[in-house]
Amino acid sequence: MRRCGLLTAKEPVPLRSASVVMLVNGFVADVACELLYKNEEPQPVEAVFVFPVDAEAAVYAFQANMGGRCIQAQLREKRQAQEEYGDALAAGHTTWLLEQEAAAPDVFSCSLGNLPPGAEAALTLRYVCELPAEPDGAARCVLPAVLRPRYAPHGWAGENVTAGVPRAPPGELPYTLSLSATLQSPHGVDRVLSNCALTPLSHPAGSRTSAQVSLAQAPPWDRDVELLVYYAELHTPSAVLEAGLPSAELGSLMGDPAVMVTLLPSLPEAAPGQSSAGEFLFLLDRSGSMDCAVSSDANSPSRIASAKETLVLLLKSLPLGCYFNIYGFGSSFESFYPQSVEYTQQTMAESLQRVQQLQADLGGTEILAPLQAIYRTLCRDGHPRQLFVFTDGEVCNTQEVIGEVQRHRGSHRCFSFGIGEGASTALIKGIARAAGGSAEFITGQERLQPKVLQSLKRALQPAVSGVSLSWDLPPGMEAALLGRGPEVIFPGQRCLIYAQLRGQPQPPDTAMGSVTLQYRLQGQTYKETLRFSLQAQDGDRLPVHRLAAKALLLELDNAGSEEKRPRVLEASLSSGVICSLTAFVGVDPERGEVVHGPLVRRDIPLAAGPAAASLIGFCAPQAMSLCSAPMGFGCAASPPDRNAMRMLSLTAYAGIGGLRKRCGGVAMNCAVDSGSGESSDGEGLSSEQAPEPSPLLGLVSLQNADGSWELGPQLAAALGVSEADARGRMPSEDVAPGVWATVLAVVWLHGRAAGQRDEWELLESKAVGWLRGRAEPRLSKCLEAANNLLGCAVGPAVFGL
Repeated sequence: MRRCGLLTAKEPVPLRSASVVMLVNGFVADVACELLYKNEEPQPVEAVFVFPVDAEAAVYAFQANMGGRCIQAQLREKRQAQEEYGDALAAGHTTWLLEQEAAAPDVFSCSLGNLPPGAEAALTLRYVCELPAEPDGAARCVLPAVLRPRYAPHGWAGENVTAGVPRAPPGELPYTLSLSATLQSPHGVDRVLSNCALTPLSHPAGSRTSAQVSLAQAPPWDRDVELLVYYAELHTPSAVLEAGLPSAELGSLMGDPAVMVTLLPSLPEAAPGQSSAGEFLFLLDRSGSMDCAVSSDANSPSRIASAKETLVLLLKSLPLGCYFNIYGFGSSFESFYPQSVEYTQQTMAESLQRVQQLQADLGGTEILAPLQAIYRTLCRDGHPRQLFVFTDGEVCNTQEVIGEVQRHRGSHRCFSFGIGEGASTALIKGIARAAGGSAEFITGQERLQPKVLQSLKRALQPAVSGVSLSWDLPPGMEAALLGRGPEVIFPGQRCLIYAQLRGQPQPPDTAMGSVTLQYRLQGQTYKETLRFSLQAQDGDRLPVHRLAAKALLLELDNAGSEEKRPRVLEASLSSGVICSLTAFVGVDPERGEVVHGPLVRRDIPLAAGPAAASLIGFCAPQAMSLCSAPMGFGCAASPPDRNAMRMLSLTAYAGIGGLRKRCGGVAMNCAVDSGSGESSDGEGLSSEQAPEPSPLLGLVSLQNADGSWELGPQLAAALGVSEADARGRMPSEDVAPGVWATVLAVVWLHGRAAGQRDEWELLESKAVGWLRGRAEPRLSKCLEAANNLLGCAVGPAVFGL
């Protein structure tokens, strides 16, 4: 029986280190993680290590090195693998097992059984994953290191593997983490940012197309390790054709060539705020863990405070005439209104008052019930439903939740946001993928607000319809799509397509093929065509085949029907990519001896945070409302004075975006060319620096639903001027006070908050639209006077003059 909570005794831990070697080629990472074990006890032991892996990563190999011998594990049907592991234990052989948890696809369990006294073993697992592109073009690579306990909802009969993981303070963990990365791109590698200290970027081959970087020191286990890789040029549409395995049968997934196509559809972007159609539903996690900080930095806001500030910006950015509602969930759920209401000045103001009162006080994390309640409400005719989900992503019934979203995918789009370290990639990515939306993760000192507002901007764009793919291949060849093809297209987002190319081109020396993406937008048809070489690349790692297999497995797994089970097993076993129905198992018949009596089991501990002392026995569902975060994600011992909290005192923090511009600083460390003379160490934010109230939020909170501001003492204070100046510098008597106030606010946004444009772009568009309908002849005079009063130099183009 697994113990829960903190380690209470100093038991030996056989894991000594985790060493990660990463090859990043453009937006694909091939990762090898070596776990080094040593048994220093007088009897054989079984070591069990539970750890996170991105839900969309394709784990394709598992091997052991013992006594100078390398033994590859074999991928089997899961029950067969478990039986082989059990038989090997009974026979006294050293054996190892790697499983993906059925209920949590982003959680893996690695067991090493019958490790003899004094023996060492190095277990290596390999996986390949796609890297998301940040808005500024960086490839974002995350090595998950934080695994928070997952909440088991009431009545949950499945296994909660995270509940059995012991916890220990990060400083007392006996194993270390190291990482080295090789970065490749034909465009050249420019620089790398990280939330951990890095060595200087080096180019061993003498070319900028390849670079190397490593962690300068072992990082704490209280955060995921993140790398942001910047290339010298932004990547363009591309296709990579990879040859199949020579030993595999032609016509099979691994025997045929596979192609990965990356398209960047150039959608004509509508001006923000033009559409008034839409039903916007905001589903906010209010479980106890949302009271924890977003990051381990001393001045990091709590997750619930960050979400509340985001809701304020969202409510101010919605267009007049749309419909909206806000739901909160924990062990129970509640909504602001029985059904969505029209967005007016009154409903906006009422909702803002209620947002101020929101707390992380609803207990556990039961997201399924509110989703079902949302889907029971009728969609509004002419108002496409857009669902925004904010959570720290800690649930056991992930597949059940994804399945519920999948069943209603035809009636809505889902945009999901994982807040804080350790948010479940399976849940956040799964529900977005199921309903044609997008997924975002907020860690470190990143701000939630820009990512959410960018997603709202996408949701407000006219819907793309009639998305289709067509291939132009030589006679004798055909393309079979692997995984779900593109169904939803957003401006500025990559579109990834995997396909298996069957047959042989006729004539054989045909050099080129092409793929065309076609879609309709506002009555017009658009086409994007990419030509690519049919000369397949050879290699032993086959990253394109592995990723293509994973895309297919994700689609089949999410279908969740028994009829799909044989196809899932066949795809997993033939490709060598693990899934929920398969497992890797390896046996060393030359080592070990029969154990008399029970085998000593050692569960490898993970990092625990300051609140962990309260979490002994945290596998009990009722206890999960406590903050179960790693080191640095602590909650205050006594809650703050809720009555003293005001909406305008919500705090703004510098995001990674600003740090990228100056390469270093608060949250991220920068690795640059070793010859540049720049240091790779970032400067930490002093824990004595108190966060300041957000000036932007102070101004935004005063905006009306139609986009205008009212002239008064509150606005003057938010602008940093006296009320007398604000009234006395109005250009003429025929200018309405509201027009003058709104011009002042827009000028302030551009002049004083330009770095947070993503957060105010939509609400500013509403303001400009309101102004142009009322005061266009007088806008030039108002702009000149506003620039003089505020000391800004905002140009007339802002107002369309």
